[in-house]
Amino acid sequence: MIGMTEEYESMTVAQLKELLKEQGLPVSGKKAELIERLMETSGAEEEVVEDTVEETAEEDDFFEEDEDWDDDEDEGHVAKQKPVLDEATQEALSLRAAQKKKTPSFRRTEWFRYKRLSRSGWRAPHGMDSKQRRNYRYRGSLVRVGHGKVAEARGLHPSGFREVMVHNLNDLESIDPETQAARIGRTVGGRKREHIHARADELGIRVLNRRSGV
Repeated sequence: MIGMTEEYESMTVAQLKELLKEQGLPVSGKKAELIERLMETSGAEEEVVEDTVEETAEEDDFFEEDEDWDDDEDEGHVAKQKPVLDEATQEALSLRAAQKKKTPSFRRTEWFRYKRLSRSGWRAPHGMDSKQRRNYRYRGSLVRVGHGKVAEARGLHPSGFREVMVHNLNDLESIDPETQAARIGRTVGGRKREHIHARADELGIRVLNRRSGV
């Protein structure tokens, strides 16, 4: 049981929730609550598992040489936490994704001529003789009201979370891990960022701009 506890402690909140979903258990709560829920079910299943261990021992010896052939793939994949969404929000997100594929890329005038213009965002043309302002097709599309997306999905991250800007540990306490996700401000230093990552894992909060290796 102690070994199982250490194994659950080393897993992320998203991985713990995947295990709970497979067993048909509720996935809400903090990391400690998820581990406790898994330990309760594993204790009940332990007696059944012991009976089958002896039968599978011979088969395990046969595959002992190739047991680590897929270790690299397992290390590279970490399950990300998903939000709890109703059907209306899920439909709105899928509709917004379909609409976005048909939305033109809005480029400012003569973005192809100067490299500095190609790196900048949209600027509305105001020149009296501007071909783009006069809707000449070869000059690209203008930003208009008709290009707007679904109102129900407006402001949501593509994953379905509503983003909350975080600059310190106190900002994490007011976040709902089922519907909201944290985005760490760009002015936050590396040491404080590590503390925020650790606290977010304890609370079961997803960090959208988590750096690799942190």
